[in-house]
Amino acid sequence: MEAGHFLFSPFAFNKDGASSPGPGACVIPGFPAMDARDKRVLRSLRLVLCSEVLVEGLIIHYLYQEGILTESHLQEIKSQATNHRKTMMLLDILPTRGPKAFRTFLDSLQEFPWVRDQLERKRKETMAEDLVGDGLTGIPPDVLKNPPTDQQINKLARSLGPEWEHIVLSLGLSLNDIYRCKVHHPHNVQSQIVAAFVLWRQRFGIKATIQNLHTSLMAVEVDPSVIQHMLE
Repeated sequence: MEAGHFLFSPFAFNKDGASSPGPGACVIPGFPAMDARDKRVLRSLRLVLCSEVLVEGLIIHYLYQEGILTESHLQEIKSQATNHRKTMMLLDILPTRGPKAFRTFLDSLQEFPWVRDQLERKRKETMAEDLVGDGLTGIPPDVLKNPPTDQQINKLARSLGPEWEHIVLSLGLSLNDIYRCKVHHPHNVQSQIVAAFVLWRQRFGIKATIQNLHTSLMAVEVDPSVIQHMLE
């Protein structure tokens, strides 16, 4: 089963016109959330998105095709009276749809490249602010842009617990990837973790950076000292 189908979100409008989870909403404990930074980006550009983006057509059907939206989400969005409210409804649903929702939303904005560029710029700005706040400014940029080495991955694996699954999901691996890592190393959790991060590095290549890894660690509230220890 895809991760996008673990969450069911009936929505209702609040007094400000924005939608919020209705009384029947059901969130499965442990479901990986959208990265906190991506949530902040969507929130900060909410008015821009509502005024610029028409969610009918390609956008919502692409999100449905990629498993971000369900059939009930499509019906809920289409039932709204105005384009503004349709977009607001989509922006309320997206943060509940897991770590891949933001990137898939960017991919859906083919007809709105200027909006996609604005979202990507805002995300980079937010990332830079978070790096300053997390005390990583002393690490050379070329180090942050490199993939972690085998030695660094082994150090990281020794420091992580059950949260490693949420981390690799936010990095772009799937539940099936995690399952395969567990099957291949059934009696050694550290080996499962190492295998998952090595798979991430192989699959994403130059995008599998220490900076992106740090972002995912912070999203699940791993102590900042973990990545500092990894880089020692």
